[in-house]
Amino acid sequence: MSRRMLLGIVALFVVAGIGTQGQTAAEKELLKVENDWSTAWMKKDSAALQSLYATEYLATDWEGATFTKTQDIANGMAPDTKTQSFVLSDMKVHVYGDTAVVTGLNTIKATFKGADVSGAYRFTDVFVKREGRWQAVATQGTKVVKK
Repeated sequence: MSRRMLLGIVALFVVAGIGTQGQTAAEKELLKVENDWSTAWMKKDSAALQSLYATEYLATDWEGATFTKTQDIANGMAPDTKTQSFVLSDMKVHVYGDTAVVTGLNTIKATFKGADVSGAYRFTDVFVKREGRWQAVATQGTKVVKK
């Protein structure tokens, strides 16, 4: 399961432009893409996810399982996948021409296949710019374990 949904302060900061001074247009665009991805996941908007995910998209979850574009979208649309809250924070964007990496923290309250998967997850998303828009080619989430 991807760790997408939208709720929280970061989305408000991005929309309002708070904390975005000094960022390039590409960095701002990628933060918006991250938040749009969250919204699409939360609303179970398969058409938006189809557009966002590149053909070769691969998601790796916190247990090491991998999901293709088709599998990940199906997981998100499943009736036993539910998300009550989703907060993105600590996002950093690095752009390398037509490739970008976004890292951050995603704190969720959710169930996946009926199991509680709530918690904080560090994530790395990789994007490629094609035909004027950013597409996700890979995502990986690691659950934060408190010691």
